Amino acid sequence: MPIDAATIRRALDQTLVWSREQDYREYTKHDALNSPLLSALFGHHRLTRILATQAVMRFPFNVRPLLGVPRSENPKGLALWAMALLDAYRAFGEERYRAEADRLLERLLRLRSPGDWHGDCWGYQYPWQDLGFFAPKATPNAVVTAFVCEAFLHAYRVAGDERYLAPVRSAVGFFLNDLRVLWDTPDELCLGYMPLPMSMRVMDVSILIAAVLAALEALEGDGTLRRTALRLTRYVARRQTAEGAWYYTDPPEDSPVKIDNYHTGFILDALDRVMTRLALDEWREQYCRGATFYAKHLFNADGAPRWMSDKDYPHDIHGAAQGILTFGQPDNDRVYPELASRIVEWALTRMYDPTGRFYYQQTRFYTKKFTFLRWCNAWMCRALAFHLLKHCHEEN
Repeated sequence: MPIDAATIRRALDQTLVWSREQDYREYTKHDALNSPLLSALFGHHRLTRILATQAVMRFPFNVRPLLGVPRSENPKGLALWAMALLDAYRAFGEERYRAEADRLLERLLRLRSPGDWHGDCWGYQYPWQDLGFFAPKATPNAVVTAFVCEAFLHAYRVAGDERYLAPVRSAVGFFLNDLRVLWDTPDELCLGYMPLPMSMRVMDVSILIAAVLAALEALEGDGTLRRTALRLTRYVARRQTAEGAWYYTDPPEDSPVKIDNYHTGFILDALDRVMTRLALDEWREQYCRGATFYAKHLFNADGAPRWMSDKDYPHDIHGAAQGILTFGQPDNDRVYPELASRIVEWALTRMYDPTGRFYYQQTRFYTKKFTFLRWCNAWMCRALAFHLLKHCHEEN
């Protein structure tokens, strides 16, 4: 039996309360090098940085407090909470939600990445070693900046206040002048993840940027941003597989991550935003094929999110949140009318502590019952608030 809206709202409110009590500061997956000890011992070479980061990330319990890793602010998390609060305000009309969202948006303005960039931009508050790059603390990146822009766009749509558009307009300068151009043809464009010497073409980056450009174009554009948004979108849409999937990178062999859960959802949601904002149906067939693949190959019958299309475990709470968002979209809700609700039920019955915490991952043999605020709570607040808003609209 589906969980009722009142129960979902209680979980949302309690999770918002618990997150605020932590001042929205968190440990996160890749923050091992924020440890003074690990930074001193392992921070000088690429392979040792990878070893330290991966070891801490994969540990069965959260060792960060023992290693002296400080809790830090995460701009993407703040953006997700702001969008959740704005959706809760739209659903229930209570000013407290909107006031807290405004407070988080002001905080985001103070967290802009320092440096001589061509526009406002945001990054993670820790040094980050991935397989293909090393990013010093606060290095801006396209994905974080795109999510922050979506939060300000969300606020503009709710309040109609022009001041919310200023950081979005500014961020366009960062997207189009600071990120490396990795693919450039007359009708396709791919931009880099960060303003660093890196060649990895990450599929969700270009479509997330395209969605932000499409929003500004729809509001006030002269056609220039539209053309760039279309080139970015074509690059991603044309690299969909025959089965309807997207690999994490192009070409696929550039990353050990292949066809994973939440990046697939990122692409689908951003593709839908581009089409909606530019009043296009050009990629509707690709979108529907992608949503079908996402439902069949990246979620189990009980709503549990698979890790990748060819790997069931771990079941990650981030994937659950993304599924609620993607399958709550009108087109998907008609085709898969119960899927978002099944994912909500799975998350609340398997991965939730009623004190206001969502757990990180369920493995085949045990559950990692610690909480990364952005990864777990912020994403689930965003998903639950969206789900409740949709429920309120259906009732009215």
